[in-house]
Amino acid sequence: MTSSDRPGDPGAAPEGVRLQKALAAAGVASRRVVENLIVEGRIEVNGRVVTELGTRIDPLADKVSVDGVAVQLDQEKRYFMLNKPRGVVSTMRDEQGRPDLRRFTDSLDVRVFNVGRLDGDTSGLLLLTNDGDLAHVLAHPSFGVEKTYIAKVAGRMTPQTVQRLKRGVDLDDGPIRADRAKILQAQGDQRHTMVEVTLHSGRNRIVRRMLDAVGHPVVELVRRQFGPLHLGTLKSGAVRELTRVELGQLLTIVRAADAERKGNG
Repeated sequence: MTSSDRPGDPGAAPEGVRLQKALAAAGVASRRVVENLIVEGRIEVNGRVVTELGTRIDPLADKVSVDGVAVQLDQEKRYFMLNKPRGVVSTMRDEQGRPDLRRFTDSLDVRVFNVGRLDGDTSGLLLLTNDGDLAHVLAHPSFGVEKTYIAKVAGRMTPQTVQRLKRGVDLDDGPIRADRAKILQAQGDQRHTMVEVTLHSGRNRIVRRMLDAVGHPVVELVRRQFGPLHLGTLKSGAVRELTRVELGQLLTIVRAADAERKGNG
């Protein structure tokens, strides 16, 4: 709950932290620049535009955005991107002794956990964080974050098969369709095709099962995108912290989805 400076006991400490101080600490801009943003009406707190320089907030509870982009004020919350290699299972401790995520997270200065999973044979973008609220929203079935995969599949795929993926295929656990799909290139040996598939389902091994259902089993599979996050040039096995821009994009869609989910619930 936001609060402005209030009259009262002159000896009492004001509640909360000044908005400009909190945003400066979050790396948004200097206090002077933030003050200009406040006066210009470019900052929202809990969905309401604030223009008073005396506005105070609770950085751990209030949701702040600048120019419509969410800002994380809790400096204890951390967010990382991992390019998970093949052969690694998406768990922090594998009871069967298989290679797990600890080999990539033990060197971090904070304990994190993975948001969602990639099966052992799939490589690519995996989000790591200690933000339980964000992970809960992303994991909720109604959220449906878009994920983009690059698949090397057996056989020469045709445009007609791509249309089947977009129209939908029937699987044992119900129908599924790709939001987008396209052929990237046919391999020179004529025996494989590179395909890009985007969908928002979180069902287990869904891309592999879809492609198998249309007659093109997956040979290799990489997740290149998770919501607004792109793997880019991050090397296999490398971990990096999200940039402020990436985090803002992710938090913005997560907060909107959470608000809609609560509104419908």
